[in-house]
Amino acid sequence: NFTYCPATGLAKGNEQSEFAGWAFPFPGVFLMEEFISKDEESEIVELMDRDDWKPSQSGRKKQDYGPKVNFKKQRLKAGSFTGLPSFSKKIVAQMRACPVLDGFLPVEQCNLDYVPERGSAIDPHFDDWWLWGERLVSLNLLSKTVLSMSCDSEDSIQLFPTFSKENGELSPPGPFTQTSACKNSGGEGISCVVSPRLVPSKEVTVAVHLPRRSLVVLLGDARYRWKHAIHRKHIERRRICVTFRELSAEFRAGGRHGELGKELLETALSFQGRPV
Repeated sequence: NFTYCPATGLAKGNEQSEFAGWAFPFPGVFLMEEFISKDEESEIVELMDRDDWKPSQSGRKKQDYGPKVNFKKQRLKAGSFTGLPSFSKKIVAQMRACPVLDGFLPVEQCNLDYVPERGSAIDPHFDDWWLWGERLVSLNLLSKTVLSMSCDSEDSIQLFPTFSKENGELSPPGPFTQTSACKNSGGEGISCVVSPRLVPSKEVTVAVHLPRRSLVVLLGDARYRWKHAIHRKHIERRRICVTFRELSAEFRAGGRHGELGKELLETALSFQGRPV
């Protein structure tokens, strides 16, 4: 019932919903369109398709480049992990040039293949945060889709009103009571106050539109407070998602498993890997 606006960082109520004319700040999403060229996209997908795609859940297929992990028992081992694929070296270099990805060192890459014929989707979920760090990075290939964000929190979200250009007002910047110029039937200007509106978080869903060849980063609230999903209705034709994950503090220098993390990173960034 809300759509994320990359230009303003706001989630704006959809016109057909009860939240039309309302918005709230939605931090933690970074979107870059046309992150790679059409030729680069074609080359990447052609190289992926040289390797096997393994069946995954909910009608997806996958290729994993990462350590073998048991998240429930919090155990991992390198197993047959030999690093990220060679074609990702250039992608990672481009990513690290983005300010929001300064110092980003991916230790895992997961390619997911979605097609409507298999009913491909992924249910609302959080990515693990015992092993994976704050920034989740995904490259969206072959077709557009929608990343659907939802929140199970018991708290509320404060909405503020947005105004159309016709009224001479645009998206007030704050969540507090807004005063605007209203006109009565006689055309005379009067002062009116529009109060903020509180809604339960569970009633809010936010659509983040992902164009073809776009890069999206989730961090902060969008990583830890909001679950993300891809619904079947948003898979119109073949779509490949390439997700990169970094290590959590526990596996970085100074952390409890820092030495293991260092070894995994050295393997990952050799860029000599095949799907495990």
